[in-house]
Amino acid sequence: MLLNEEQRMIQETARAFAKEEIAPNAVVWEEAELIPEDIFQRFGEMGFLGMTISEQWGGAGADNVCLAIVVEEIAAADGAAGLLVGMQNSVVCGPLDQFGSDRQKEQYLRPAISGELKGCFCLTEPQAGSDASNLMTRIEPKGNGYVVNGTKQFISSGATADIALIFGVSDPAAGKKGITAVLVPTSSSGYNVVSKEKKLGQKASDTCQLSFDDLDVSPEMVLGEPGEGYRIALGNLEGGRIGIAAQALGIARAAYQASLSYAQERESMGRPIIQHQAVAFRLADMATKIEVARQMIWHAASLKDAGQPALKEASMAKLYASEMAEEVCSAAIQIHGGYGYVQGYPVERLWRDVRVCTIYEGTSDVQRLVIGRALAAE
Repeated sequence: MLLNEEQRMIQETARAFAKEEIAPNAVVWEEAELIPEDIFQRFGEMGFLGMTISEQWGGAGADNVCLAIVVEEIAAADGAAGLLVGMQNSVVCGPLDQFGSDRQKEQYLRPAISGELKGCFCLTEPQAGSDASNLMTRIEPKGNGYVVNGTKQFISSGATADIALIFGVSDPAAGKKGITAVLVPTSSSGYNVVSKEKKLGQKASDTCQLSFDDLDVSPEMVLGEPGEGYRIALGNLEGGRIGIAAQALGIARAAYQASLSYAQERESMGRPIIQHQAVAFRLADMATKIEVARQMIWHAASLKDAGQPALKEASMAKLYASEMAEEVCSAAIQIHGGYGYVQGYPVERLWRDVRVCTIYEGTSDVQRLVIGRALAAE
């Protein structure tokens, strides 16, 4: 797939921004376990947080290919930053744009796009990951509104978000049609950060366990209609999986580029190691896999832009890109030898950052299930 002029311009802009403002700070942010709020606001100023949202609400009005491009470029500079941009687009701004009322869009979507308001997506629970129908959190009627009680697990930005999109059961007898989604300011009484996880990688992005204890919600904070929560959650699968695929791609590209530079400079037996066939072949495989993943991601995104079903293609892209990226980052460590295993060179951090990409937004096994079911239905 060839990029059009707008897509190339966005790619160049995002790459320059990432090189100047993200990459030099990646190690510092990891050590601090925090991405500064002013950087999040800069994402908004650059138009990176509402890429596919209409200009009516302050968005860029771009396509999903452009969004994938931006996530790749940011993730190539820092995986945690790439996750933040991808999530704000796909599981915060996306649901608000698709299901929000005009009032909700004005109050929450517009500032989410500008970088004034950060959101988190509260679906996963200790006993319910990919099985979104097995929720234990309850959103029950109380007076004119609702009260929320329950626990959520592995919630990205759970401690730093301003608004939470929470999914819970409002009608146990209705099954999947008894799940409701509500918007809750994280400053609300009853919204509790139980713990911040100590993670292998992407440490600058907080990942939390949350509890909701008699958390009151007014009726105008319901997103969509009561009982529409499962549909809202599933409605973000395509975009979310394309986003994680693009994040994995960016991290893999950074590992490849670091390895290529190292192989051109490092000498062994009197010549640069890239002139040794074993190293050159490993780099060739890395470059080939990266390009295959990129085309798969752009294809899935272009199908979504065309209004065509893309769940199978999004799962294929996520499956291939995430597993490819782990292989590429491991190969990068191998090319660096002992230096690849120590801090001071970027590839150990890149491997740690990319490892989770085969897990969140549906594990590789879940992606295979989705793809298999789609193939069986053809």
